[in-house]
Amino acid sequence: MAKISPVSIKYMIHASFSVEGALEKPDVIGAIFGQTEGLLGSDLEMRELQKEGKIGRIEVDLERSDKRTSGIIKIPTALDQSETTLIAAAIETIERIGPCDSQIEVDKIEDVRGSKRDYIVDRAKKLMQNIKGSTDSREISNEIKDSTKMAEIKEYGESKLPCGNLSDKEIIVVEGRADVLNLLRNGVKNVIAMNGTKLPGEIKELGREKDLTLFIDGDRGGKLIAQNVTDNAEVKYIATAPDGKEVEELTNKEILMQLRKKVEVEEFFAREKRQKTPRRGDDQEKLDINEEDKEKLKKIFQENKDSEKAIILDDSLNETKNVSVRGLSNSLRNSDRKIFAIVIDGTVTSSILKTAEDAGCKIIAAKNFASNDTNIQLLGF
Repeated sequence: MAKISPVSIKYMIHASFSVEGALEKPDVIGAIFGQTEGLLGSDLEMRELQKEGKIGRIEVDLERSDKRTSGIIKIPTALDQSETTLIAAAIETIERIGPCDSQIEVDKIEDVRGSKRDYIVDRAKKLMQNIKGSTDSREISNEIKDSTKMAEIKEYGESKLPCGNLSDKEIIVVEGRADVLNLLRNGVKNVIAMNGTKLPGEIKELGREKDLTLFIDGDRGGKLIAQNVTDNAEVKYIATAPDGKEVEELTNKEILMQLRKKVEVEEFFAREKRQKTPRRGDDQEKLDINEEDKEKLKKIFQENKDSEKAIILDDSLNETKNVSVRGLSNSLRNSDRKIFAIVIDGTVTSSILKTAEDAGCKIIAAKNFASNDTNIQLLGF
């Protein structure tokens, strides 16, 4: 008898049955061969198909519970799709297994090759990630440049901030190490990174001695960083990457052009204010709060750090309610109290901003903001 090769299997027929009575595996297999004989003609005779290697070994798993027997049948085939479905339909005509009345029901026909294709795609993705080296001449060129510039990267302060040569009076502050590397690669050496969005103490110290130019990405995140840094350090100028671009991906021409376009901090925020379109007819200016209120909000933020809570405050900055960040939007919608400020331990999403605006909130203090498109005063801690 010919055997079907595992590599030639195309489809797997999955069927099930349940009968009153005790059965053995030979009873099931005998019923399959015996009661389908002659149904589909000699070309699709199951015994002959198995001899030719077009149907594989039929697998039967039985389970007995009291006087009932249930089972699962698996039939591998190397036939095409239409022939396989004919075999599956023929199996469902079986009315008796051994001494018991029964009906077999086909649960599904599995495309085994489809499972193999899924595995191939997933595996190919992993292998792609592990490919080392490159045949792209530009990437090879950049790699050579990077290797020389890497030697120029130094570390500054206890935070070991990536930097270039900080001996100049003017220092360019960027967000991350990749930004430093790109500027060094393009001949701009007086640069230092914050290593993230949180402002390190070393940058504050440099602001007292040097003229800092903050070079930010051309997106909303960059503007949020600008607000946070200028609130906490002395910055003289702000330069911005073109809209939608990051500092780490700028060309030499773009870097030099954007640095030439730098503006003083006051002009930067005035320009942002002029360009901002009022939301839902509300053209009022953002609320200015004093240093004492900022310190109080900062203290509340620190007291609730890692709590994943949102603290709702009245206009005296007294707590009126605290809820989980996840439940904040619902609480704001259902609140019948006046909401002045919210302190959030987590990321402030666009949805939270919109709901807070609708609730009349004036100030939100948090660590991260997914958007700054709002008239609410945002404080980053």
